[in-house]
Amino acid sequence: MSERTYLAPTPNPETEPFWTAAAQGKFLIKRCRECKDVHYYPRALCPFCLGETDWEESRGEGVVYSFTITRRSPTGPYSLGYVTLAEGPRIYTNFVDCDLEKLHIGAKVKVVFKATDGAGPPLPLFTLA
Repeated sequence: MSERTYLAPTPNPETEPFWTAAAQGKFLIKRCRECKDVHYYPRALCPFCLGETDWEESRGEGVVYSFTITRRSPTGPYSLGYVTLAEGPRIYTNFVDCDLEKLHIGAKVKVVFKATDGAGPPLPLFTLA
C-alpha cells in the first residue's frame, strides 16, 4: 500500500474565493440572496431560483447520509459518500483519517483539509467527529 495522494484542484475566477478560504482552513458554501437557500458546490447563480449568491462560511459539520467502502485498492481501503451539512446542502466526499468500520449512516462528521500534490490548495474532506 502507498500513501493516498489527491490531485490539486484548478481554481477559476468563480471558485477562487472557495480555494483561498480552504487554504486558510475555512469551508465556504453559497447562499442565495433571493430565496436564501444554501447550496454546494459553489456556483455564481442559485441552482433553485437563479438568483445572485454570496459566500458564507460553513460550520464544516454534518452527518453521513450514505457511504461505501472500497476494500481492494493499491492505496488501501477508502470510503466515499454523501454528507448532509448542518446548513442543509448534501455533498459528495471522501472519508479520511478515521476507522472506516465506525462509519455509519447518521454518524457525525467534520471537515478536514488534506494537502494535494503540487502547490494547489488543500481539499476539504470529512472525518468522524
